[in-house]
Amino acid sequence: MMLAIQMQRRIPALLLALILICDAAPAPSKPNIILIVSDDQGFDLGAFGAREFITPNLDRMAADGVRGTNFYVAASVCTPSRSGLITGRYPQRNGLYEMIRNDLVNYGHRYSRLEYAMSPEMTLGLDVREKTLGDLMKGAGYATGMIGKWDMGQARRFLPLQRGFDHFVGHGNNGIDYYTHERYGVPSMFRGNENSTVDRGTYATELFGREAVDFIRNSHPRPFFLYLAFNAPHGASNLRKDYHQVPESYLKTHYPDRDPNLEDTKYAGMITAMDEAIGAVFSTLRELKLEQSTLVLFFSDNGRVDSRLDDVKLRGGKGTGFEGGLRSPLIAWWPGVIPGGRATQEFLTALEVFPTFAAVGGCRTDHIHLDGFDMLPVLQGKRKSPRTEMFWDWPSVYQAARVDNYKWVAYVPRGNPDNLPSKEELFDLAVDPGEANNISEDRPEVLGRVRAKFYQWRVEMEAAEPRGPFRNY
Repeated sequence: MMLAIQMQRRIPALLLALILICDAAPAPSKPNIILIVSDDQGFDLGAFGAREFITPNLDRMAADGVRGTNFYVAASVCTPSRSGLITGRYPQRNGLYEMIRNDLVNYGHRYSRLEYAMSPEMTLGLDVREKTLGDLMKGAGYATGMIGKWDMGQARRFLPLQRGFDHFVGHGNNGIDYYTHERYGVPSMFRGNENSTVDRGTYATELFGREAVDFIRNSHPRPFFLYLAFNAPHGASNLRKDYHQVPESYLKTHYPDRDPNLEDTKYAGMITAMDEAIGAVFSTLRELKLEQSTLVLFFSDNGRVDSRLDDVKLRGGKGTGFEGGLRSPLIAWWPGVIPGGRATQEFLTALEVFPTFAAVGGCRTDHIHLDGFDMLPVLQGKRKSPRTEMFWDWPSVYQAARVDNYKWVAYVPRGNPDNLPSKEELFDLAVDPGEANNISEDRPEVLGRVRAKFYQWRVEMEAAEPRGPFRNY
Protein backbone atom coordinates (compact mmCIF):
# COMPACT_ATOMS: atom_id res chain seq x y z
CA MET A 1 0.00 0.00 0.00
CA MET A 2 2.79 2.41 0.96
CA LEU A 3 4.68 1.54 -2.24
CA ALA A 4 1.58 2.36 -4.32
CA ILE A 5 1.25 5.73 -2.61
CA GLN A 6 4.92 6.53 -3.24
CA MET A 7 4.61 5.59 -6.90
CA GLN A 8 1.50 7.73 -7.30
CA ARG A 9 3.37 10.72 -5.87
CA ARG A 10 6.01 10.35 -8.57
CA ILE A 11 3.44 10.60 -11.38
CA PRO A 12 3.34 14.17 -12.78
CA ALA A 13 0.11 15.95 -12.01
CA LEU A 14 -0.78 16.45 -15.67
CA LEU A 15 -0.28 12.78 -16.51
CA LEU A 16 -2.37 11.75 -13.53
CA ALA A 17 -5.14 14.07 -14.69
CA LEU A 18 -5.12 12.49 -18.13
CA ILE A 19 -5.32 9.01 -16.59
CA LEU A 20 -8.32 10.10 -14.55
CA ILE A 21 -10.04 11.54 -17.62
CA CYS A 22 -9.50 8.57 -19.93
CA ASP A 23 -8.87 4.90 -19.42
CA ALA A 24 -5.47 4.78 -21.12
CA ALA A 25 -5.18 0.98 -21.22
CA PRO A 26 -6.28 -0.43 -24.60
CA ALA A 27 -9.08 -2.90 -24.07
CA PRO A 28 -10.61 -5.41 -26.47
CA SER A 29 -13.99 -3.81 -25.86
CA LYS A 30 -12.88 -0.51 -27.37
CA PRO A 31 -14.14 -0.28 -30.95
CA ASN A 32 -12.12 1.16 -33.79
CA ILE A 33 -13.36 4.50 -35.11
CA ILE A 34 -13.01 5.92 -38.62
CA LEU A 35 -14.18 9.41 -39.58
CA ILE A 36 -14.31 10.00 -43.35
CA VAL A 37 -14.93 13.54 -44.58
CA SER A 38 -15.22 14.56 -48.22
CA ASP A 39 -14.65 18.09 -49.49
CA ASP A 40 -17.33 20.25 -51.14
CA GLN A 41 -19.37 17.19 -52.14
CA GLY A 42 -22.79 18.00 -50.78
CA PHE A 43 -25.35 15.30 -51.56
CA ASP A 44 -23.61 14.15 -54.75
CA LEU A 45 -23.76 10.37 -54.22
CA GLY A 46 -26.13 7.66 -55.29
CA ALA A 47 -27.41 6.70 -51.85
CA PHE A 48 -28.99 10.16 -51.48
CA GLY A 49 -30.64 10.24 -54.88
CA ALA A 50 -27.92 11.68 -57.12
CA ARG A 51 -27.96 8.80 -59.58
CA GLU A 52 -25.56 10.39 -62.06
CA PHE A 53 -22.68 9.64 -59.68
CA ILE A 54 -21.21 6.14 -59.47
CA THR A 55 -20.54 5.53 -55.76
CA PRO A 56 -21.10 1.80 -55.08
CA ASN A 57 -19.00 1.65 -51.91
CA LEU A 58 -20.67 4.60 -50.20
CA ASP A 59 -24.02 3.27 -51.40
CA ARG A 60 -23.26 -0.10 -49.80
CA MET A 61 -22.17 1.65 -46.60
CA ALA A 62 -25.50 3.47 -46.56
CA ALA A 63 -27.45 0.28 -47.26
CA ASP A 64 -25.71 -1.49 -44.38
CA GLY A 65 -25.91 1.52 -42.06
CA VAL A 66 -28.10 4.52 -41.39
CA ARG A 67 -28.48 7.63 -43.55
CA GLY A 68 -28.87 10.99 -41.83
CA THR A 69 -30.86 13.37 -44.04
CA ASN A 70 -31.14 16.20 -41.51
CA PHE A 71 -27.46 16.57 -40.62
CA TYR A 72 -25.67 19.93 -40.55
CA VAL A 73 -22.03 21.00 -40.53
CA ALA A 74 -20.64 23.91 -38.49
CA ALA A 75 -19.99 26.17 -41.50
CA SER A 76 -20.48 26.16 -45.25
CA VAL A 77 -16.76 26.54 -45.97
CA CYS A 78 -13.80 24.27 -45.23
CA THR A 79 -11.78 25.64 -42.33
CA PRO A 80 -14.49 26.54 -39.80
CA SER A 81 -16.53 23.46 -40.70
CA ARG A 82 -13.58 21.21 -39.87
CA SER A 83 -12.67 23.15 -36.72
CA GLY A 84 -16.18 22.47 -35.42
CA LEU A 85 -16.10 18.73 -36.00
CA ILE A 86 -12.57 18.19 -34.65
CA THR A 87 -13.20 20.11 -31.40
CA GLY A 88 -16.93 19.52 -30.85
CA ARG A 89 -17.27 23.28 -30.38
CA TYR A 90 -18.79 26.05 -32.44
CA PRO A 91 -16.11 27.73 -34.60
CA GLN A 92 -16.98 30.97 -32.81
CA ARG A 93 -16.05 29.27 -29.53
CA ASN A 94 -12.85 27.56 -30.71
CA GLY A 95 -11.67 30.70 -32.52
CA LEU A 96 -11.27 29.28 -36.04
CA TYR A 97 -14.42 30.68 -37.65
CA GLU A 98 -12.86 32.08 -40.83
CA MET A 99 -10.88 30.62 -43.70
CA ILE A 100 -7.09 30.28 -43.44
CA ARG A 101 -6.04 31.27 -46.93
CA ASN A 102 -3.97 33.75 -48.94
CA ASP A 103 -6.28 36.02 -50.91
CA LEU A 104 -3.63 37.27 -53.34
CA VAL A 105 -4.00 34.04 -55.28
CA ASN A 106 -7.37 35.39 -56.41
CA TYR A 107 -5.40 37.81 -58.57
CA GLY A 108 -2.99 35.24 -59.98
CA HIS A 109 -0.14 36.00 -57.61
CA ARG A 110 2.41 33.20 -57.33
CA TYR A 111 3.96 33.04 -53.88
CA SER A 112 7.67 32.46 -53.44
CA ARG A 113 8.68 30.05 -50.69
CA LEU A 114 9.74 32.99 -48.50
CA GLU A 115 6.46 34.85 -49.03
CA TYR A 116 4.45 31.71 -48.36
CA ALA A 117 6.38 31.02 -45.15
CA MET A 118 5.20 34.37 -43.74
CA SER A 119 1.66 34.23 -45.13
CA PRO A 120 -1.58 33.47 -43.23
CA GLU A 121 -1.64 29.94 -44.63
CA MET A 122 1.62 29.17 -42.81
CA THR A 123 1.25 31.24 -39.64
CA LEU A 124 -2.40 30.80 -38.57
CA GLY A 125 -4.05 27.72 -37.09
CA LEU A 126 -6.35 26.19 -34.51
CA ASP A 127 -5.61 27.57 -31.04
CA VAL A 128 -3.14 25.25 -29.30
CA ARG A 129 -5.33 25.27 -26.17
CA GLU A 130 -8.12 23.49 -28.04
CA LYS A 131 -8.47 19.73 -27.53
CA THR A 132 -8.89 17.80 -30.77
CA LEU A 133 -10.32 14.40 -31.57
CA GLY A 134 -6.71 13.26 -31.77
CA ASP A 135 -6.05 14.38 -28.20
CA LEU A 136 -9.24 12.71 -27.04
CA MET A 137 -8.68 9.33 -28.66
CA LYS A 138 -4.96 9.14 -27.96
CA GLY A 139 -5.72 9.75 -24.29
CA ALA A 140 -8.08 6.77 -24.44
CA GLY A 141 -5.30 4.46 -25.64
CA TYR A 142 -6.05 4.57 -29.36
CA ALA A 143 -3.53 4.59 -32.18
CA THR A 144 -4.39 7.82 -33.95
CA GLY A 145 -3.93 8.66 -37.62
CA MET A 146 -4.74 11.69 -39.72
CA ILE A 147 -4.70 11.18 -43.49
CA GLY A 148 -5.58 13.89 -46.03
CA LYS A 149 -6.74 17.47 -45.64
CA TRP A 150 -5.91 18.89 -42.21
CA ASP A 151 -6.67 22.60 -42.77
CA MET A 152 -6.01 23.47 -39.11
CA GLY A 153 -2.68 25.20 -39.73
CA GLN A 154 0.73 24.32 -41.14
CA ALA A 155 3.15 25.81 -38.61
CA ARG A 156 4.63 22.94 -36.65
CA ARG A 157 2.72 23.72 -33.45
CA PHE A 158 -0.56 23.33 -35.37
CA LEU A 159 0.21 20.09 -37.25
CA PRO A 160 -1.49 16.78 -36.34
CA LEU A 161 1.49 15.23 -34.55
CA GLN A 162 1.25 18.08 -32.02
CA ARG A 163 -2.56 17.73 -31.82
CA GLY A 164 -2.88 14.15 -30.59
CA PHE A 165 -2.16 12.17 -33.76
CA ASP A 166 0.56 9.52 -34.01
CA HIS A 167 0.64 9.49 -37.80
CA PHE A 168 0.05 12.15 -40.48
CA VAL A 169 0.22 12.14 -44.25
CA GLY A 170 -1.58 15.00 -45.95
CA HIS A 171 -1.71 18.74 -46.47
CA GLY A 172 -2.36 21.42 -43.89
CA ASN A 173 -3.96 24.03 -46.15
CA ASN A 174 -7.28 24.37 -47.99
CA GLY A 175 -6.31 22.56 -51.16
CA ILE A 176 -3.55 21.29 -53.43
CA ASP A 177 -2.89 20.19 -56.98
CA TYR A 178 -3.83 16.51 -57.08
CA TYR A 179 -0.62 15.42 -58.83
CA THR A 180 2.14 17.87 -57.89
CA HIS A 181 0.74 18.26 -54.34
CA GLU A 182 1.59 21.94 -54.57
CA ARG A 183 -0.59 24.88 -53.63
CA TYR A 184 -0.02 27.67 -56.14
CA GLY A 185 3.47 26.38 -56.83
CA VAL A 186 4.49 25.68 -53.22
CA PRO A 187 5.02 22.00 -52.17
CA SER A 188 2.37 21.29 -49.55
CA MET A 189 2.33 17.56 -48.77
CA PHE A 190 3.51 16.49 -45.31
CA ARG A 191 4.74 13.24 -43.84
CA GLY A 192 4.73 13.80 -40.13
CA ASN A 193 6.08 17.27 -39.41
CA GLU A 194 8.08 17.63 -42.62
CA ASN A 195 7.24 18.64 -46.17
CA SER A 196 7.67 15.68 -48.47
CA THR A 197 7.81 15.26 -52.25
CA VAL A 198 8.31 11.48 -52.15
CA ASP A 199 4.78 10.86 -53.44
CA ARG A 200 4.78 13.64 -56.04
CA GLY A 201 2.92 12.46 -59.14
CA THR A 202 0.61 10.08 -57.25
CA TYR A 203 -3.03 11.10 -57.55
CA ALA A 204 -3.88 12.51 -54.10
CA THR A 205 -7.12 10.57 -53.64
CA GLU A 206 -5.38 7.27 -54.37
CA LEU A 207 -2.50 8.27 -52.11
CA PHE A 208 -4.82 8.99 -49.17
CA GLY A 209 -6.69 5.72 -49.71
CA ARG A 210 -3.43 3.75 -49.78
CA GLU A 211 -2.15 5.47 -46.63
CA ALA A 212 -5.43 4.82 -44.82
CA VAL A 213 -5.23 1.10 -45.57
CA ASP A 214 -1.60 0.98 -44.40
CA PHE A 215 -2.51 2.77 -41.17
CA ILE A 216 -5.27 0.26 -40.41
CA ARG A 217 -3.00 -2.71 -41.09
CA ASN A 218 -0.14 -1.28 -39.03
CA SER A 219 -2.39 -0.31 -36.09
CA HIS A 220 -4.40 -3.53 -35.78
CA PRO A 221 -4.96 -5.24 -33.31
CA ARG A 222 -4.59 -2.13 -31.14
CA PRO A 223 -7.78 -0.04 -31.24
CA PHE A 224 -7.34 2.78 -33.73
CA PHE A 225 -8.89 6.12 -34.63
CA LEU A 226 -8.48 7.20 -38.24
CA TYR A 227 -9.46 10.67 -39.45
CA LEU A 228 -9.54 10.28 -43.24
CA ALA A 229 -10.23 13.68 -44.77
CA PHE A 230 -10.22 13.67 -48.56
CA ASN A 231 -9.65 16.86 -50.52
CA ALA A 232 -11.92 15.37 -53.21
CA PRO A 233 -13.94 16.58 -54.96
CA HIS A 234 -12.62 20.08 -54.10
CA GLY A 235 -11.11 21.70 -57.16
CA ALA A 236 -7.34 21.70 -57.61
CA SER A 237 -5.63 24.70 -56.01
CA ASN A 238 -3.14 25.74 -58.64
CA LEU A 239 -2.61 28.50 -61.17
CA ARG A 240 -3.62 26.33 -64.13
CA LYS A 241 -7.02 25.87 -65.71
CA ASP A 242 -7.54 22.18 -64.93
CA TYR A 243 -9.71 22.74 -61.87
CA HIS A 244 -11.19 19.23 -61.79
CA GLN A 245 -8.41 16.64 -61.92
CA VAL A 246 -8.97 12.88 -62.23
CA PRO A 247 -7.14 9.98 -63.94
CA GLU A 248 -8.69 9.20 -67.31
CA SER A 249 -9.19 5.58 -66.26
CA TYR A 250 -12.09 6.54 -64.00
CA LEU A 251 -13.81 8.38 -66.84
CA LYS A 252 -13.31 5.59 -69.38
CA THR A 253 -14.38 2.82 -67.02
CA HIS A 254 -17.27 4.47 -65.21
CA TYR A 255 -18.48 7.27 -67.50
CA PRO A 256 -17.81 6.04 -71.06
CA ASP A 257 -20.92 7.72 -72.50
CA ARG A 258 -20.12 11.18 -71.16
CA ASP A 259 -17.82 13.78 -72.66
CA PRO A 260 -14.51 13.41 -70.74
CA ASN A 261 -13.63 17.04 -71.42
CA LEU A 262 -16.62 18.44 -69.57
CA GLU A 263 -16.00 19.72 -66.04
CA ASP A 264 -19.13 17.92 -64.83
CA THR A 265 -17.78 14.58 -66.07
CA LYS A 266 -14.39 15.12 -64.44
CA TYR A 267 -16.08 16.19 -61.22
CA ALA A 268 -18.12 12.97 -61.22
CA GLY A 269 -14.92 11.00 -61.85
CA MET A 270 -13.28 12.64 -58.81
CA ILE A 271 -16.15 11.40 -56.63
CA THR A 272 -15.91 7.89 -58.05
CA ALA A 273 -12.15 7.85 -57.43
CA MET A 274 -12.78 8.79 -53.80
CA ASP A 275 -15.47 6.12 -53.54
CA GLU A 276 -12.99 3.47 -54.71
CA ALA A 277 -10.46 4.63 -52.10
CA ILE A 278 -13.18 4.32 -49.45
CA GLY A 279 -14.00 0.89 -50.82
CA ALA A 280 -10.39 -0.19 -50.18
CA VAL A 281 -10.80 0.85 -46.54
CA PHE A 282 -13.93 -1.27 -46.17
CA SER A 283 -12.29 -4.21 -47.93
CA THR A 284 -9.46 -4.04 -45.41
CA LEU A 285 -11.89 -4.00 -42.49
CA ARG A 286 -13.62 -7.09 -43.89
CA GLU A 287 -10.33 -8.86 -44.56
CA LEU A 288 -9.19 -8.26 -40.97
CA LYS A 289 -12.66 -9.19 -39.67
CA LEU A 290 -13.11 -5.80 -38.02
CA GLU A 291 -16.64 -5.03 -39.22
CA GLN A 292 -18.33 -5.73 -35.90
CA SER A 293 -15.75 -3.72 -33.97
CA THR A 294 -15.52 -0.58 -36.11
CA LEU A 295 -17.68 2.55 -36.18
CA VAL A 296 -17.44 4.52 -39.43
CA LEU A 297 -18.96 7.94 -40.08
CA PHE A 298 -19.02 9.69 -43.44
CA PHE A 299 -20.16 13.19 -44.41
CA SER A 300 -19.16 16.15 -46.56
CA ASP A 301 -17.59 19.21 -44.93
CA ASN A 302 -20.10 21.48 -46.71
CA GLY A 303 -22.18 21.78 -49.87
CA ARG A 304 -20.74 21.77 -53.34
CA VAL A 305 -19.75 24.89 -55.26
CA ASP A 306 -22.26 24.36 -58.06
CA SER A 307 -25.38 22.30 -57.42
CA ARG A 308 -26.35 21.74 -61.07
CA LEU A 309 -25.87 17.98 -60.77
CA ASP A 310 -27.44 17.68 -57.33
CA ASP A 311 -30.70 15.70 -57.33
CA VAL A 312 -31.35 16.80 -53.76
CA LYS A 313 -32.91 20.16 -54.52
CA LEU A 314 -31.55 22.37 -51.79
CA ARG A 315 -31.04 26.09 -52.21
CA GLY A 316 -27.54 27.52 -52.38
CA GLY A 317 -24.21 25.81 -51.96
CA LYS A 318 -20.76 26.28 -50.53
CA GLY A 319 -20.27 29.65 -48.85
CA THR A 320 -23.98 30.34 -48.31
CA GLY A 321 -26.23 30.16 -45.27
CA PHE A 322 -28.81 28.09 -47.10
CA GLU A 323 -29.45 24.36 -46.78
CA GLY A 324 -27.35 23.57 -49.84
CA GLY A 325 -24.30 24.94 -48.06
CA LEU A 326 -24.93 23.72 -44.52
CA ARG A 327 -26.83 20.43 -44.76
CA SER A 328 -24.69 17.38 -45.46
CA PRO A 329 -25.31 13.66 -46.10
CA LEU A 330 -24.44 11.58 -43.04
CA ILE A 331 -23.77 7.84 -43.22
CA ALA A 332 -23.15 5.90 -39.99
CA TRP A 333 -21.98 2.27 -40.18
CA TRP A 334 -21.39 -0.19 -37.35
CA PRO A 335 -22.74 -3.69 -38.07
CA GLY A 336 -24.44 -5.25 -35.08
CA VAL A 337 -24.64 -1.93 -33.22
CA ILE A 338 -26.31 0.47 -35.66
CA PRO A 339 -29.26 -1.20 -37.47
CA GLY A 340 -28.76 -1.14 -41.23
CA GLY A 341 -30.99 -0.09 -44.08
CA ARG A 342 -32.51 2.89 -42.30
CA ALA A 343 -32.76 6.64 -42.74
CA THR A 344 -33.21 9.14 -39.95
CA GLN A 345 -34.59 12.64 -40.22
CA GLU A 346 -33.51 13.55 -36.70
CA PHE A 347 -31.86 16.98 -36.30
CA LEU A 348 -28.12 16.24 -35.94
CA THR A 349 -24.89 18.16 -36.53
CA ALA A 350 -21.14 17.69 -36.84
CA LEU A 351 -20.83 19.09 -33.30
CA GLU A 352 -22.13 15.70 -32.15
CA VAL A 353 -19.11 13.81 -33.56
CA PHE A 354 -16.68 14.65 -30.73
CA PRO A 355 -18.99 13.67 -27.83
CA THR A 356 -20.13 10.54 -29.70
CA PHE A 357 -16.56 9.32 -30.17
CA ALA A 358 -15.81 10.22 -26.56
CA ALA A 359 -18.69 8.04 -25.37
CA VAL A 360 -17.76 5.15 -27.67
CA GLY A 361 -14.09 5.36 -26.66
CA GLY A 362 -14.79 5.64 -22.94
CA CYS A 363 -13.53 9.20 -22.41
CA ARG A 364 -14.89 11.75 -20.01
CA THR A 365 -15.40 15.23 -21.44
CA ASP A 366 -16.58 17.19 -18.42
CA HIS A 367 -13.35 19.22 -18.58
CA ILE A 368 -14.34 20.57 -22.03
CA HIS A 369 -17.25 22.86 -22.90
CA LEU A 370 -18.81 20.96 -25.80
CA ASP A 371 -21.67 22.13 -27.99
CA GLY A 372 -22.98 18.69 -28.97
CA PHE A 373 -24.08 15.36 -27.50
CA ASP A 374 -23.63 11.62 -27.96
CA MET A 375 -25.74 10.83 -31.02
CA LEU A 376 -25.21 7.05 -31.10
CA PRO A 377 -28.59 6.30 -29.44
CA VAL A 378 -30.25 8.52 -32.04
CA LEU A 379 -28.49 6.71 -34.88
CA GLN A 380 -29.62 3.41 -33.35
CA GLY A 381 -33.22 4.63 -33.31
CA LYS A 382 -33.40 4.36 -29.51
CA ARG A 383 -34.11 8.02 -28.80
CA LYS A 384 -35.07 11.33 -30.39
CA SER A 385 -32.45 13.97 -30.98
CA PRO A 386 -32.33 16.53 -28.17
CA ARG A 387 -31.06 19.17 -30.59
CA THR A 388 -33.54 21.92 -31.41
CA GLU A 389 -31.17 24.75 -32.39
CA MET A 390 -28.09 25.39 -34.52
CA PHE A 391 -26.39 28.68 -35.38
CA TRP A 392 -23.93 29.92 -37.99
CA ASP A 393 -22.05 33.20 -38.45
CA TRP A 394 -19.57 33.79 -41.26
CA PRO A 395 -18.47 37.41 -40.82
CA SER A 396 -19.29 39.74 -43.69
CA VAL A 397 -21.12 36.97 -45.59
CA TYR A 398 -24.12 35.49 -43.77
CA GLN A 399 -25.77 34.72 -40.46
CA ALA A 400 -28.16 31.81 -40.03
CA ALA A 401 -30.11 29.95 -37.39
CA ARG A 402 -32.29 26.90 -37.26
CA VAL A 403 -34.73 26.77 -34.35
CA ASP A 404 -37.02 23.74 -34.44
CA ASN A 405 -38.13 23.63 -38.09
CA TYR A 406 -37.67 27.33 -38.77
CA LYS A 407 -34.60 28.59 -40.62
CA TRP A 408 -33.45 32.22 -40.57
CA VAL A 409 -30.86 33.48 -43.08
CA ALA A 410 -29.44 36.99 -43.07
CA TYR A 411 -27.14 38.54 -45.66
CA VAL A 412 -24.20 40.57 -44.37
CA PRO A 413 -22.58 42.88 -46.95
CA ARG A 414 -18.80 42.83 -47.09
CA GLY A 415 -17.16 45.85 -45.53
CA ASN A 416 -19.86 46.25 -42.89
CA PRO A 417 -17.79 46.99 -39.75
CA ASP A 418 -20.61 45.96 -37.41
CA ASN A 419 -21.42 42.69 -39.23
CA LEU A 420 -25.08 43.75 -39.48
CA PRO A 421 -27.41 42.10 -41.99
CA SER A 422 -28.91 44.04 -44.88
CA LYS A 423 -31.60 41.47 -45.72
CA GLU A 424 -33.15 38.52 -43.93
CA GLU A 425 -35.41 35.61 -44.86
CA LEU A 426 -37.37 33.01 -42.89
CA PHE A 427 -38.36 29.51 -44.02
CA ASP A 428 -40.39 26.64 -42.61
CA LEU A 429 -38.25 23.60 -43.39
CA ALA A 430 -41.03 21.21 -42.45
CA VAL A 431 -42.88 22.15 -45.65
CA ASP A 432 -40.18 24.00 -47.59
CA PRO A 433 -36.77 22.28 -47.33
CA GLY A 434 -35.75 23.97 -50.58
CA GLU A 435 -36.14 27.41 -48.93
CA ALA A 436 -38.22 28.74 -51.81
CA ASN A 437 -40.85 30.64 -49.81
CA ASN A 438 -39.77 33.51 -47.59
CA ILE A 439 -42.37 33.76 -44.79
CA SER A 440 -40.72 36.55 -42.81
CA GLU A 441 -43.54 39.02 -43.51
CA ASP A 442 -46.25 36.44 -42.85
CA ARG A 443 -44.77 35.22 -39.56
CA PRO A 444 -43.13 38.26 -37.91
CA GLU A 445 -43.46 36.73 -34.44
CA VAL A 446 -41.47 33.65 -35.53
CA LEU A 447 -38.92 35.85 -37.29
CA GLY A 448 -38.40 37.84 -34.10
CA ARG A 449 -38.10 34.72 -31.94
CA VAL A 450 -35.54 33.00 -34.17
CA ARG A 451 -33.54 36.18 -34.68
CA ALA A 452 -33.49 36.77 -30.92
CA LYS A 453 -32.19 33.22 -30.38
CA PHE A 454 -29.34 33.95 -32.77
CA TYR A 455 -28.31 37.10 -30.93
CA GLN A 456 -28.50 35.30 -27.59
CA TRP A 457 -26.17 32.68 -29.00
CA ARG A 458 -23.78 35.34 -30.30
CA VAL A 459 -23.62 36.94 -26.84
CA GLU A 460 -22.71 33.52 -25.42
CA MET A 461 -19.97 33.07 -28.01
CA GLU A 462 -18.51 36.51 -27.30
CA ALA A 463 -18.48 35.73 -23.57
CA ALA A 464 -16.65 32.41 -24.08
CA GLU A 465 -12.97 32.13 -23.18
CA PRO A 466 -11.31 33.76 -26.22
CA ARG A 467 -9.42 31.65 -28.70
CA GLY A 468 -7.23 32.60 -31.66
CA PRO A 469 -6.48 33.21 -34.36
CA PHE A 470 -9.32 35.62 -35.16
CA ARG A 471 -10.62 36.72 -31.77
CA ASN A 472 -9.03 39.90 -30.41
CA TYR A 473 -7.69 39.04 -26.95
